[in-house]
Amino acid sequence: MDLAALLGIQVLYAIASLALISLGLAIIFGMMKVINLAHGEFLMLGGYAAIEANKLGLNIWIAMLVVAPIVVGAIGVIVERTIIRWLYGRIIDTMLATWGLSLFLIGLTTAIFGNTTVGLSAPLGSFEIGRYRLSAYTLFVIAVAVVALAGVLAALRFTRAGLIARGTMQNGAMAAALGVNPGRVYAVTFGVGAALTGLAGAVLAPVSGVFPTIGAAYVAKSFITVIGGGAAIVTGTTSASILFGAINQLATYATTPVFGEVALLAAAIVLIRVLPQGVTGRFFRRSL
Repeated sequence: MDLAALLGIQVLYAIASLALISLGLAIIFGMMKVINLAHGEFLMLGGYAAIEANKLGLNIWIAMLVVAPIVVGAIGVIVERTIIRWLYGRIIDTMLATWGLSLFLIGLTTAIFGNTTVGLSAPLGSFEIGRYRLSAYTLFVIAVAVVALAGVLAALRFTRAGLIARGTMQNGAMAAALGVNPGRVYAVTFGVGAALTGLAGAVLAPVSGVFPTIGAAYVAKSFITVIGGGAAIVTGTTSASILFGAINQLATYATTPVFGEVALLAAAIVLIRVLPQGVTGRFFRRSL
């Protein structure tokens, strides 16, 4: 019974981690149709922002939950205004530009911070489940993922800003005719997606550590989750995270972490073959 409870928490943690690293990409790719190959580096920047803010004396919670999203969100707005805004509708050009940005950010952070792994000490201590001990920070990561998903869903469905963002992405010309500034909406939407990505990088920093090339470990999983989820931003990200996270963690428990990653990739291949438009392309079609 204790082992089942421990495994259940580990599965929930795997699901939460996938949802966190994918949510910002789901907004940028799902709403704006921008393939951001620098997504992993935004995660990395979130981790570094939290670590450096904590070194300067800020409380670890403020560093992770406030500073990191603001810093990466601001970087996202700058990137959208200086690079992405000229490339809407040009998928290949956008991929090349964001790939170049990815290489630039890796080189810049390597020059500044070096090529060593740094991190934060996971707060909150640990708790026991029978004879097993588990970090309480795991539960915090799960809680952050739930709050982030619920917050994005509520913002898109129930707020005026969410309605304007959805309408502008669907028909920018009509939104402009109604008095909306599409350029501003694009910048803010990209910035929000980047901020959520920075939040994920900061929250996961105490678990995985941070180094300049850590984005490569995240970006493939993020794209697999977003594509597997389909068009719906929150529902798609959640459903794909549940499927892939559970498969990954259960396969890891039964075999090794390497086979867990292989099982996740195999599940993604099968899902995309069976459901080319993703989970929400077949189910939950009217959901967000």
